[in-house]
Amino acid sequence: MAQTWAVLAALLFLLINLVEGPAYNMVSVEAGHEAVLSCPYVSKVSLLMVTWKMKCSACCLLAYRSDHNETRKLNCSERMMWKYSPSSDPALRIYPVNLGDEGNYTCEIASSAGNFLFFSSLTVIVPPTVTLTCDERRVVVCQASAGKPAADISWIPASNHSTMEEVHHPNGTVTRVSYTGWVNSTLPTVTCLVTHPATNQTLSLDLSYTSPRLPYLLIGGSASVAAVSGVTLCLIFRCRAFRLRKSARGLAVPFATKNFRSTPSHEKTDAVKPPALSESIYQNYNPRMIYMGY
Repeated sequence: MAQTWAVLAALLFLLINLVEGPAYNMVSVEAGHEAVLSCPYVSKVSLLMVTWKMKCSACCLLAYRSDHNETRKLNCSERMMWKYSPSSDPALRIYPVNLGDEGNYTCEIASSAGNFLFFSSLTVIVPPTVTLTCDERRVVVCQASAGKPAADISWIPASNHSTMEEVHHPNGTVTRVSYTGWVNSTLPTVTCLVTHPATNQTLSLDLSYTSPRLPYLLIGGSASVAAVSGVTLCLIFRCRAFRLRKSARGLAVPFATKNFRSTPSHEKTDAVKPPALSESIYQNYNPRMIYMGY
């Protein structure tokens, strides 16, 4: 009879384990916020030890022993700690959480009733950086950079000519870029809608201020400025050349006048001329007016 009850108890224990299995918890937290991983515990059962482990070779191990009232940390950063007192609620707190904390965690409880395992999966969400731009060809670009998971991009009004590009980064984030042409559209405003678990953003762009003729106007303005500058410089150099030629002519006349001397006769050597008459002769001298008579 005793053996029958033992076999029934073993079968019942096996059936409970097959039906219930270990507890499993999934937690999603935005980067920079607080992550709390719970470890269910019935306070009526005497607790001997609780241990938190992250599934990797050199990751954090956080343990508590009730008989020594002692806690230990191994390879754990200051961001990982007990949320409450481990003797009453051995929940794990991570603050602020980052992408490196993502993964699977195990909470193991040893008590007078036996050993219990609880599994948690932590997922870190990163909101993307959203931008909306337009080039000179009226191609509108909506970009959701470094998001995790990848953001969804849609257009208002809907466009059938949009294209999508996706770039995966080593840290697990994804950048998505959507292009759409708005050349033949009569609507002055285009709207980009970005949907993400961490944030939903709507950006609008007024296309009436983006004209494809703007580059040509800029080029025409630059050419006009260059032409005016060239004409101005040409006039300046021409005026300077004219002044230099005029100055050279003005200097040449006094030079020839002062160096000109007629050979006086011996009869008139001793004659003294009035100073005013001598100066007037040199001032009114012009080589072209000399008449040589024989």
